[in-house]
Amino acid sequence: MGKLFSVTNESDNIVRIELTNGIKHNPLSLELIRNLTKALQDISAQNKVKVIIISSEGPGFSAGHDLEELRQNKNNKVFFKTLFDDCSKLMQTIMHLPNPVIAEVCGIAAAAGCQLVASCDLAIASDQSSFMTPGVNIGLFCSTPMVAVSRNLSRKKIMEMLLTGEKLSAKEAVQYGLINYHVPLNQLQIKTLNLAKVIAKKPSSTVKIGKEAFYKQVDMPISEAYQYTSEIMAKNMMEIDAQEGITAFLDKRAPKWKV
Repeated sequence: MGKLFSVTNESDNIVRIELTNGIKHNPLSLELIRNLTKALQDISAQNKVKVIIISSEGPGFSAGHDLEELRQNKNNKVFFKTLFDDCSKLMQTIMHLPNPVIAEVCGIAAAAGCQLVASCDLAIASDQSSFMTPGVNIGLFCSTPMVAVSRNLSRKKIMEMLLTGEKLSAKEAVQYGLINYHVPLNQLQIKTLNLAKVIAKKPSSTVKIGKEAFYKQVDMPISEAYQYTSEIMAKNMMEIDAQEGITAFLDKRAPKWKV
């Protein structure tokens, strides 16, 4: 099998992972899932990297799991459990990375492909993009994709997507909170890169603290969330970058971040 993705440096601080099996709409095979998880971990470990972009070649972002692979392993529950466990690990890896991850969606994102978009911290799509959880149409309910997607959309909307398998347009995906922006296809890369550059200018220590805190507090009861985030804010205040940022603001100068 050929190379399933490529890794390029957009700058010292921004790395792009591009899915490169566009002819098959970038299916999330077990091999791709495992290699992508490792690549994300390795890239994140590089001190200079502040933002990671996941994009794709071809007309679609990702059609989800490789149906041919599923058919080849029919009646093999051990394989299926391994596949879905490893896919879940990939999605949680994205969430737990200290670096913000942006999905750059050129076309359709279906099933686990939609899950991948929902798992990224931010997402920008072309006007040609659409999003769906169509497993019900082939007798395979999108149970693992719904974990990520249901944490972005309202319950009624995600249930409609899951039960009908119908598409959500890029415009609707913005309205329902699945993605941040939709733009013409010829503006997609520059829009994504500009957003990445804005984030890359922020102090890494602050972004790391904030991203981790966001995902931890979001499902807590409100009193517990405030107690937790008060502790996080106090911890954040002890960071050199926070002290530098406050001093720079009061001194009316640009801050000089540690990283």
